[in-house]
Amino acid sequence: MLWRISYFLLWQIAGGGLGLWQGGPWGAALGAALAAWAWFVWDLLRGARVLRWLRTGDLSEVPSMRGIWGEAADRARRLLRRQEALIRDSQDRLQEILAALQATPNGVVLLDAQGRIEWCNQMAANQFGFDAQRDVAQSIGNLVRDPEFTAYFSGQDFSHDVVLEGRYSTPSRPVRISVHLHPYGDGRTLLLSRDVTALEQADAMRRDFVANVSHEIRTPLTVLTGFVETLQTLPLTAEERSRYLGMMAQQALRMQSVVQDLLTLSRLEGSPPPGMAEWTPVQALLTRCEEEGRALSSLLTQNQQQTHVLQFPSQEVLRLEGEVAGVPTELQSALSNLISNAVRYTPAGGAISVQWLRKDDGSAVFSVHDTGPGIAPEHIPRLTERFYRVDRSRSRETGGTGLGLAIVKHVLQRHGATLDIASVLGKGSVFSVTFPANRLRGFVLPG
Repeated sequence: MLWRISYFLLWQIAGGGLGLWQGGPWGAALGAALAAWAWFVWDLLRGARVLRWLRTGDLSEVPSMRGIWGEAADRARRLLRRQEALIRDSQDRLQEILAALQATPNGVVLLDAQGRIEWCNQMAANQFGFDAQRDVAQSIGNLVRDPEFTAYFSGQDFSHDVVLEGRYSTPSRPVRISVHLHPYGDGRTLLLSRDVTALEQADAMRRDFVANVSHEIRTPLTVLTGFVETLQTLPLTAEERSRYLGMMAQQALRMQSVVQDLLTLSRLEGSPPPGMAEWTPVQALLTRCEEEGRALSSLLTQNQQQTHVLQFPSQEVLRLEGEVAGVPTELQSALSNLISNAVRYTPAGGAISVQWLRKDDGSAVFSVHDTGPGIAPEHIPRLTERFYRVDRSRSRETGGTGLGLAIVKHVLQRHGATLDIASVLGKGSVFSVTFPANRLRGFVLPG
């Protein structure tokens, strides 16, 4: 400021001196006045130049000058650069936040006070069929026309979520989306959505599992309770008492089988996959399976005129098949279960053929062919579900718990093997297990 006053006085002195030289005292006064006006106009032009630059804010065109206007321009330039840096930082942070919202597995939609879309991530666009660019500023009520969501949004009670049918939901593959609104800011709303299909299916499976376990155990318990009351209240002969006790033992064994299978499933699901350190000869494995299958067949057909026709690979062939890696007890349980099912469901006189074949890629296929009643196509995908039965009355006659194929599935998954089921109603079924080449060794080509 002092420099500015000094500069003005210098102009006055220069103008007054020039006027004094040309016109005396009156000339000095006129010269000083003209110098003041000239300085004022010059200073005004400098200020206008700074003002014009401030209106554009282009940092590449900062006016270069001295004095107070130069200092003002320099300070404004620094402030603008600082403001631009803050804006860039804010934009970078905003982009990071939006990128994080894009990466989230949940749908995110930002709504303004009128319920119009301000922004949405790609997950929300997929779940609701939005276009992230086209549908900005569109009302959410016009885009999500589910009556449950309309009532939820208009009710303004956002203390809970609402579950809607997904965009790609079909009767065979249902999709369920949970939507929860959260008010924030000045009347704005945050919409969060997530796919809860798997959770609802898991919950339904849990309910079915509990119901099935309860049913499987309640039935023999009811029989046991009835027999106990009979033994306690009625005078029975020794033969009747023995028969009732035998039935009670049968029902107790049935409950024990269910509990044992449940414990086996729990152990299989909770333990790590077996390594490659333990190897079992294929010959020994299938020999034990043959012994169990023939014993079960003899038991089931002992009072019938016909027996099953059982065919197993010869010992000479099995001796050349080498070894398979895995837990022997688990593998025997899985393979024996498939043979036992074939024996149980094939009528007396029917044929059951067990095969073990090597493939060109080094893998091996264990298969069980039977001439039983066969399985309808709609039942095949669900056979390995817990307690799933094609015919409940038939399953109870054969003594099954409904958990056998579920155990088989888990054992094979742990050993890297796959189960394939093919069946034709009235002609029989084929259950095939494919073992990968990395779990087999020691195969010897015959001849």
